Amino acid sequence: MAPALKTTLALQDAKPYAFECPTATTALIIIDIQRDFVDPGGFGSIQCGNDTVFSRARAIVPVVKKLLDAFRSFGGHVIHTREGHEPGLADLPAAKRLRQISNPVGHHSLGIGDQGPMGKLLIRGEYGHDIVDELTPWPDETVIDKPGKGSFWGTNIHRILLARGITHLIFAGVTTECCVSTTLRECADRGYQCIVLEDCTQGFDAQQMTTSLDIISGQDGLFGFVGNSPDFFQAIDRASAKALTQGLALTPPATPMGNKDSEPRFGFLPDESVPSVDQLLTDYRQSIRCPVEVIKSLYKRINQYKDVDPAVWIHLEPEANVLHAATKLVNKYKGKPLPSLYGIPFSVKDTIDVAGVPTTAACPSYAYTPQVSATAVRRVLDAGALFIGKVNLDQLATGLSGCRSPYGTPHSVFSDKHISGGSSSGSCVSVGERLVSFGLATDTAGSGRVPAAFNGIVGFKPTKGTVSARGLVPACRTLDTITVVAPSITEARKIWQVIAHHDPEDPYSKLPHTLPTWHIDYRGPRVGGFTFAVPPPTILKVCKKEYRELFSSAVSALQSCGGTLKEVDYTPFSAAGDLLYDGSLLHERIHCIGHRFLQSNLPDMHPVIRELFDKAMSNPPSVYDAFRDQALQARLTREVQGVFDVLKGGVDVLVVPTTTQHPTIKEMEADPLKLNSELGTFTHCANVVDLCGVSVPAGTWLWGKEGDERKMPFGITILSGSGYDAKVLDIAGVFEEEMMQRETFRL
Repeated sequence: MAPALKTTLALQDAKPYAFECPTATTALIIIDIQRDFVDPGGFGSIQCGNDTVFSRARAIVPVVKKLLDAFRSFGGHVIHTREGHEPGLADLPAAKRLRQISNPVGHHSLGIGDQGPMGKLLIRGEYGHDIVDELTPWPDETVIDKPGKGSFWGTNIHRILLARGITHLIFAGVTTECCVSTTLRECADRGYQCIVLEDCTQGFDAQQMTTSLDIISGQDGLFGFVGNSPDFFQAIDRASAKALTQGLALTPPATPMGNKDSEPRFGFLPDESVPSVDQLLTDYRQSIRCPVEVIKSLYKRINQYKDVDPAVWIHLEPEANVLHAATKLVNKYKGKPLPSLYGIPFSVKDTIDVAGVPTTAACPSYAYTPQVSATAVRRVLDAGALFIGKVNLDQLATGLSGCRSPYGTPHSVFSDKHISGGSSSGSCVSVGERLVSFGLATDTAGSGRVPAAFNGIVGFKPTKGTVSARGLVPACRTLDTITVVAPSITEARKIWQVIAHHDPEDPYSKLPHTLPTWHIDYRGPRVGGFTFAVPPPTILKVCKKEYRELFSSAVSALQSCGGTLKEVDYTPFSAAGDLLYDGSLLHERIHCIGHRFLQSNLPDMHPVIRELFDKAMSNPPSVYDAFRDQALQARLTREVQGVFDVLKGGVDVLVVPTTTQHPTIKEMEADPLKLNSELGTFTHCANVVDLCGVSVPAGTWLWGKEGDERKMPFGITILSGSGYDAKVLDIAGVFEEEMMQRETFRL
């Protein structure tokens, strides 16, 4: 997104009254401006039956193009839809296929699937099915292929809107009386504030078109609003003028500029942090920075930090290789729209495959060199991101300390005395020190959340099965989740949108239609409100005093930004956490790593890992234990998911301290198993009962003696039920904003 995230546009001439929308959460949705609907010889010309009337549909394209350019100018969300069907017509109901062509006095001489001048009518993959050239989608714009008149049947559009935090929709497209109106009504039912711009839509029946628009805005706004594009452009002008008076810029350039040969081009100073993802993308588009120069600056910073902490990287790509990749990227997109992660540097936890780079899992005897990258890695690379290297972790991704690797012990970026957390230690240090913009990590029992809290960054664990685990070394296959670590909620959300896709080749991948959707509150969590619960005092007492105080402050902050505290039964959460290591699930971990491998290689492993697995393998569960635990897990999952059913009195989210304390490295080494277990008090349950969650910074505390005090980070985790990732991120976003405002006020 562009820098001016809080800009609100006001369409003052809208009917039935002025329509206001925040640019950050408003999407332009262009309905079905395909060749099949606006070019001669397509399905639309047959549907219309009148060449003069039909030509008006094509006439709206220039103004829709102007509208699209305006949205792109401020980094707005853009969604295109295309109506069409699979070549075999398996998704085409007989009623839709036969109804119109069966009219004995009708004018439909051809039907869906029949051969037309631009290929088979309304069939995906045919020339006529695609969007017209003038409105060709940019790489980071969403295209929804829908089999119906509306956009919700047979698509994932609702979850896409939720994932992006969309609250308002501006409609354009064809036809007004059919697909535009149908989709707008579907969106209104789900809580979105909608407006259709009447000069950016057209139909095949003038009376039906007029009536459709009247119905939308009639009765004081029955379904939404009706406006026009001049009013929209005036709203942009007013917002831009206001932004300029505040010393801001509403818009980056409307056209891609990031690869033109212009000066100056620079990276950043070695003692500066790598800029945010959004800032880098804006700078690339404006030719303020170039990926090649950013990488040069980044490697200076990385090399300097090796003197501070040499245990971050297991494999660092040679600088020349990354510069070559950056140069190829620049040449590929010269003068073209930039993909969503163009030139963004990232790290990868060394349990996630990158083609041609050894995967070690911090266990040299386990190492192998994959030929294919993990699906999540391929997605970020395809989006233009630049791979910097593989980072350290607790051996075999087993632990929350960061102190269990033969490649050294990273420390927190806040203190060389304190643990980095694990198992995604290197991931969170590389992001916390801003050596990269984001990291792909993992989280089975808290491995992405605990180290995020210890390094003052965001650790987002999506719902398991929503990010492909292909190419991930399994720690516990039924629980493993690839996660995102990033400096902010906005950045974590952006990466998540790139990697969160159903993978039919991953047997644990969830089908999108099995995940929940919910109606949204267009006012957002701060105004619309949300409900949350916290653990009881008897559970919280395990936290250190500083953590209890900071957690109490975080609860107050949540209440001040829209939250209402409610009480829930915490018993199933505790029971689920106990099940992770006290039951047979620990032996799934042994199975995933390989029982024979562990038997053969235990003597060469890290002492703590050796002790942990030796104890487990010497006391295997019975088959009866395994089925008992399986039944208990199913029962606890059902109970916990019910906690988040707001329609039955549940809460939106559960808020917990991410962990209980921040040990020093010496403290962790003195009691590694007991202390590690305690650190997972609030993280162990999440994947057992299928929760999503995000750890977000929530303040700091002082450690050390007077004169040698160190400011240390504290984090909370916001959890919710399976599939409620977007809700968690929405609430975490307003909390993050609240904490930033409080910090600014203190300064």
